[in-house]
Amino acid sequence: MNIKVLFNDEAIDGRFSIGCGFSCLVDNSVLFDTGGSGEHLFHNIKIMGVDISAIDKVVISHDHWDHTGGLWKLLNVREDLKIYSCPGFSKEFKDRVKSLGVELIEIDSFTEIEDSIYVSGEIACVYHAKDMFEQSLYIKTDKGVTIITGCAHPGILKIIEKAKKNLKEKNIYSAFGGFHLKNKSREELIIIVNRFKELGVKKTGPTHCSGNSAQRLFKKIYKNNYIQVKVGQILEI
Repeated sequence: MNIKVLFNDEAIDGRFSIGCGFSCLVDNSVLFDTGGSGEHLFHNIKIMGVDISAIDKVVISHDHWDHTGGLWKLLNVREDLKIYSCPGFSKEFKDRVKSLGVELIEIDSFTEIEDSIYVSGEIACVYHAKDMFEQSLYIKTDKGVTIITGCAHPGILKIIEKAKKNLKEKNIYSAFGGFHLKNKSREELIIIVNRFKELGVKKTGPTHCSGNSAQRLFKKIYKNNYIQVKVGQILEI
């Protein structure tokens, strides 16, 4: 199974548009997040030769503009998509999706949405003194479980632990996406990286909101098992 990186703040070369946000396409059919710009998303989709008609599900990790920004342009051309959200997303987001006549599926618990592809279910946390809700994507292949996160506001370790529990897996093949570690101290980052090892995470790719310090430390510890996550990449899992 492969994952195509469609939106991020880094790209493999200058052909691609970059910006704040994240998006990737799993097995050509499940889109995870949509980045911060529809124009950038569609530009990258075209460059990568993605068949939009093959996409049938969109999983939104959380209700922030840099993960939902490309959704509205996508829904202008694909009204038959299924949108997976958390029950705790804003009324504004839900109303806007429904106003376009698109099916909105609110998932509050661990759920398989396609063969071997799962959503974590709603995980609550407090962000900027407000309640917020986020979900992640879990994919099970012959290599093991891959975890994809939007921003991991509830905590990347909590998300990994939840995946291990729900999928009853001892080890995790890979975990990548936004880890939201940019404000962590070096001491905190060392604890987190060591915990990744204890949890049996073989490969990892912090990106987006993870922060440069976290990326450098993960790269130092994981060496050849560090994943560079850039627009234009196709990751095999």
